[in-house]
Amino acid sequence: MKKTLLFSVVFVVAAGFLAAGIYAGTTVQDVIKMENKAYAKHKKGIVEFSHKKHATDYKAGCGECHHDKDGKPLTLKEGDDVQNCLECHKETGEKPKGAKLSKADKLKYHYEAIHDNCKGCHSEFNKKNNTKAAPTTCTKCHPKTK
Repeated sequence: MKKTLLFSVVFVVAAGFLAAGIYAGTTVQDVIKMENKAYAKHKKGIVEFSHKKHATDYKAGCGECHHDKDGKPLTLKEGDDVQNCLECHKETGEKPKGAKLSKADKLKYHYEAIHDNCKGCHSEFNKKNNTKAAPTTCTKCHPKTK
């Protein structure tokens, strides 16, 4: 009886540590530096995205940024594994100058997809709230490079 009880206690404690380790490994950083190795050299400063501010203060749902292959919002909770944008938006840099592309082809470009998502949401917020609080220009999101 004592062995069974001791084993049960050890098992529960070990399972707790394992669960905490898995959860801690997938928690979201408060501020995410939007730097990516796919871009050898950025022309503008790297955006520091406040995940916490968007999720907590602005009440933005996960699906407003994270979506499936069809562009449908994902339902996520903290700790869920999330793919990097470049896994689907594989083309680095901007679309070729003067290229007439469909929206789907344009969104293959990581640069275009990120800007479309962020600026689109910010523009929509500003229009809905009759404000200019959400930044929509380069210098408001990208810090000056040193």
